[in-house]
Amino acid sequence: MKMRIAKFIADSGVTSRRGAEQMIARGAVAVNGVVIKTPVHFVEDSDEITIDGKPIKKRADTRVYAFHKPNGTVTTTHDPRGRNTIYDILPQKYRNLRYVGRLDFNTTGLLLMTNDGLLARKLTMPDSNIPRVYLADVSGNNMSKLDKARRGVTIDGIKYRPMKIDVMPDGRLRVTVTEGKKNEVRLVLKYCGLPVRKLHRIMYGPVSLGNIPVGKIIELDEKTIDALMKTSL
Repeated sequence: MKMRIAKFIADSGVTSRRGAEQMIARGAVAVNGVVIKTPVHFVEDSDEITIDGKPIKKRADTRVYAFHKPNGTVTTTHDPRGRNTIYDILPQKYRNLRYVGRLDFNTTGLLLMTNDGLLARKLTMPDSNIPRVYLADVSGNNMSKLDKARRGVTIDGIKYRPMKIDVMPDGRLRVTVTEGKKNEVRLVLKYCGLPVRKLHRIMYGPVSLGNIPVGKIIELDEKTIDALMKTSL
């Protein structure tokens, strides 16, 4: 079924219809490789629509889920060491989903999963700058070195972006990162003299773990998916 290009873009969750018209006006939108100059242009599902060279697809095709990953599971489809993976505990109907980034074996909390591989890649790219929020239970109480992490540090030749770190009333740290390097929270806090005992992710972009029980998975509503997709544009 054909529809106006601005409606297609709005339905994808990228922006509003007025925002789509503004993108078209500045020459950012192309259909099958041809830049569109007017919003009075009709497209169908088989057309490839790009914004600034990045392809988009109808939101109706994309499903995103929030999974509460338990401790002692590997974020992978198969573990050569024989440890439990997230797919071992997910119901069968969810085992074709892609995970968005990873949580390590002993890290719990929010793991996004989707049927859209392109979206999964976009949401994990360092230049997406999507905030991920963790609660860290650490050993030690000397918080004076946390300013190093807040400014950004280099460890073994690897640069880590500045982190937003708040000390909670219960002594845990609320840590916000935007890059998603492997084990970055654990490595940086250890560098600051505060090795992590427990790490728990509570937010990924606009998505919050909320009260989802451990090991359970829920589908996100359209409004939340739209907000998430806008962060990856």
